[in-house]
Amino acid sequence: MNDPASDQPKGGVRTTPDLSLIICTLNEGAAIRSVIDEICTTLSDINHEIVVVDDNSQDNTQSEVLELAKVRPNVRLHVRYDERGLSSAAIKGWDIAHGRVLGVMDGDGQHDPQAIRALALMILKGDKDLVCASRYIGKTDTGLSWFRDLGSKAATAATGLVLKVPLTDPLSGCFMMTREYYESARPRLAGVGFKILVDVAASARIKPRFGEVKASLRQRQGGESKLDIRVVLDLGALLVEKATGGLLPARFVLFAGVGVTGVFVYLAVLIACHHIFRGQASPLYRYRWLPDDALSYGLAIWISMTTNFFVNNFITFRDKRLKGWSVLSGLIAFYIACSVGAVISFFLALFLKQDLHLDYRLAGVIAVLVSSIWNYYASTMLAWRKKKK
Repeated sequence: MNDPASDQPKGGVRTTPDLSLIICTLNEGAAIRSVIDEICTTLSDINHEIVVVDDNSQDNTQSEVLELAKVRPNVRLHVRYDERGLSSAAIKGWDIAHGRVLGVMDGDGQHDPQAIRALALMILKGDKDLVCASRYIGKTDTGLSWFRDLGSKAATAATGLVLKVPLTDPLSGCFMMTREYYESARPRLAGVGFKILVDVAASARIKPRFGEVKASLRQRQGGESKLDIRVVLDLGALLVEKATGGLLPARFVLFAGVGVTGVFVYLAVLIACHHIFRGQASPLYRYRWLPDDALSYGLAIWISMTTNFFVNNFITFRDKRLKGWSVLSGLIAFYIACSVGAVISFFLALFLKQDLHLDYRLAGVIAVLVSSIWNYYASTMLAWRKKKK
């Protein structure tokens, strides 16, 4: 649980520091103490606070931060129990921060404190709204492997299509902004995934005065890389949301993508069952009163719905991922939501075709789209609803 004292500024620190630096952690116990010590030393002449937002780490991260806070009154801890994800953690940190300038950095030691100091000095002059550490200024060694560097550059090119700021490294995890700039972006932030700078830069309603500092990543002092296929999918969904002006929320894009994969599962199961349960050799042959392929359709629907649930739990709602017995209750709620969606799709398609005389294919597509919207919002409310404290 949160230490009540850890969320409050302590003696010797003004309640309005010049800089609030957010560090988002998940099992960073091996590095977090040295990271905070190093950054506090580097910023010793700047009035700042360090806010660690921890996603309920299962190692010694929280105890390390709390011990450090006893000797560093500008350090405080906030623990989240029902959510995960760097973007939403950073947003939470900024929301509870006290500084007039807000920043974020990693807790694994990869971000150079000297670059962070340069960012702070740049934005505290008062003529910048957003400043970022960039790996792509000049010929700086990025600190990434060639494969990750190639992927990062490709993603950077894609994000440049939707950003309102011509940043050279929009995937940077180290940047600072004025509170006013953050508040202009806050209502439109998606908070999905790990690339929070993309979210902020594409959401702000004002064009910022911006600057960049040349920096490369250092060797990780502890913890593990959070980069995986889900991060890539999150980024793609976020870009769709920003490109459509929020018409298609990032989480809905992920949900719809999973739904498309579910169609292939459905067809595979349907074809397999069609061959298994037909003919005199079928164990169901004696039940001739059953409509042809009735069981095949039923199993295909059930299995595709089940696989969709688990994939959504792993990807779409991974920041609210269900575990333990909550998986079973969530699965049942998902069945209910999608079953209602199936009924809606069925009757809507018939209405559009028979009463409005639409082409059967168009009627089917419209019905599926409407039911998918229902499934998304119903599943969000029923299966992955946030627990009340």
